[in-house]
Amino acid sequence: MKPLRLGIDIDGTVTRPDALLPHINRKFNSSFILDDITAYSLTESFPMLDPEEFAAWFKEAEPEIYRTSPAHEHVREILRSWNKIHELFYISARGLEVEDVTFGWFEEHQIPYHHIELTGSHRKIEAARRLGVDVFFEDKHDNAVDIHEEVGIPVLLFDAPYNRMAVPDGVIRVHDWREADDWIKSEYSLKKA
Repeated sequence: MKPLRLGIDIDGTVTRPDALLPHINRKFNSSFILDDITAYSLTESFPMLDPEEFAAWFKEAEPEIYRTSPAHEHVREILRSWNKIHELFYISARGLEVEDVTFGWFEEHQIPYHHIELTGSHRKIEAARRLGVDVFFEDKHDNAVDIHEEVGIPVLLFDAPYNRMAVPDGVIRVHDWREADDWIKSEYSLKKA
């Protein structure tokens, strides 16, 4: 298999898409589940939450949320396997203020990386282009579509209730890391090297 440079989102892709919910439920005395999140914007999914109060709470709770986020199922085994062949470049909307927490989480979970880029913004196109990634892995619908259309690379969109809108050819919906692994093996097999 030809080595690839893989661009990988962190939250909702490497971590589970429901990682925020225990924190939200504890803070706001609620019992939300993943299926309740029908929009990427949490205050759009939960209109009963005051957007300003939620934003202030999230800013304060962000380091703890990221520190305790569970890894997505099978992510460790797949990324360790890919690390033997491919370059793993994580591109996240997280800001630099959580850089230590982010690197600590990767070390604690023993998830390999070659580079971690914290953009501080959901706009990851420039980073994907500058870093020369061949394939991107994302859970935010509009990011997946924009990266595919503007960078011209395939994007694997990790299925979640908040991203089930239609996708163009070139954005491939997957349900877990094993499915992503199967796609990579199929698309970039030795005969295509």
